[in-house]
Amino acid sequence: MSADLDPEEFRRLGHAVVDWIADHRAGLEKLPVQTGVEPGWVRAQLPAALPEDPAPLQDLLDTVDRVVVPASTLWQHPRFFGYFPANASLHSLLGDVLSGALGAQGMLWSTSPATTEVEQVLLDGFAAALGLDPAFTFAGGGGGCIQDSASSAALVALLAALHRASPGWRETGATGAERVYVTSETHSSLAKAVRVAGLGARALRVVDTAPGSLAMSPDALAAAQRDDVAAGLRPVLVCATVGTTGTGAVDPVRAVAGVAREHGAWVHVDAAWAGVAALCPEFRHLLDGVELADSFATNAHKWLLTAFDAGLLWVRHADALPAALSITPEYLRNAASESGAVVDYRDWQVPLGRRFRALKLWAVVHGTGLSGLRSHLREHVALAADLADRVRADPLFELGAEPSLALVCLRVVTGAGPEADDAATREVLTRVNASGEAFLTHTVAGGRYVIRVAIGSVSTGPEHVDQLWQRLRSEAVAVVGQVSP
Repeated sequence: MSADLDPEEFRRLGHAVVDWIADHRAGLEKLPVQTGVEPGWVRAQLPAALPEDPAPLQDLLDTVDRVVVPASTLWQHPRFFGYFPANASLHSLLGDVLSGALGAQGMLWSTSPATTEVEQVLLDGFAAALGLDPAFTFAGGGGGCIQDSASSAALVALLAALHRASPGWRETGATGAERVYVTSETHSSLAKAVRVAGLGARALRVVDTAPGSLAMSPDALAAAQRDDVAAGLRPVLVCATVGTTGTGAVDPVRAVAGVAREHGAWVHVDAAWAGVAALCPEFRHLLDGVELADSFATNAHKWLLTAFDAGLLWVRHADALPAALSITPEYLRNAASESGAVVDYRDWQVPLGRRFRALKLWAVVHGTGLSGLRSHLREHVALAADLADRVRADPLFELGAEPSLALVCLRVVTGAGPEADDAATREVLTRVNASGEAFLTHTVAGGRYVIRVAIGSVSTGPEHVDQLWQRLRSEAVAVVGQVSP
């Protein structure tokens, strides 16, 4: 007797699951964005022992309704404005179902040719749509792949950079002389990559930002590299960010890349959130200088309607990642790989195994077209511009940084000084999140506490930004009234 469902039973149960998903998405707006449960609440609702006997699917769906949804931060909610969005459009869910149905293991071309070649076509197509240098395509000598996240993209870029800087690295490991350059605004995944690669925290050099800016200073980078080289150290990688997590700052990629190349450092561009905006020609200037980089990463799962995980990574040289990462035991040898005519994506990532991630991205492009993706991006940028105008016009608030695409950073103005402003801003954020009407996160910019409003959820529209603004204003009025004499 098979432990699996027969196809007809799967058809019946599958309809029930799809109905649940459709009902959940249709009713999202009526639910609180963030849960108020205490730690341990979920565990207390579930039986300690796993079931010995099978149970009806409806029991599982009932538990999801009773336990899982009430204890979930609803990332797909139209009033989710925290972190950056995690867009799981229904288009992408359809692709994910197809991927799961095939159950492909795409570690080698020979284990699933479609898994590899669909991904190659998609990444080449997106390279063209984003306006990337043709050198980042397979036809141009480079190529792209889908990582689980920009964090993994940063790690494999660093490993490739280490290998290029010292081909003996694979055998002897790090020497202790390697240096990686970031700013205080660079995503923490770069610091983690340095740790995972075994370089140690001392290998990470935090470069100053330009005066009056949160973007990397090319002059400060040049000075840091000169000092390191004079001390017998080796610049290995420079990370330039397009759209930092905190405030959306954009490093001057062209100038940074020019400085980095003076000492042979690998240039990695982390555009995890903002990079996809280059689908719109009017935002393509953000990628100025990327043609000088060695690798470029952006996430389809943030702002491009694709369910996590789907981090897109391109490299200028197709052999860069395999040279650093390839290990071939006998059980993986096959005629196609040894012919040199195929790409084996297991050599482009840290894990051996890989999912057919490309199907969900393909489903999104198929269902929306590039024109639909551009409209999605433009609408959110316009909503952010409108919100920023409201902030500028209201004496209760001020911008904490210049708006960046669909990200607005703001703080409360009490008239009682910076410390009081920071405290009031923190209190307003706490109150808004506690209301369940919206979800926001914060950062510190220039030493000041600011609220981040990241507009980008699949179904967010003008009415949801209006509701957020009214809640922010009402909470600010209450808080500032308590601070004022």
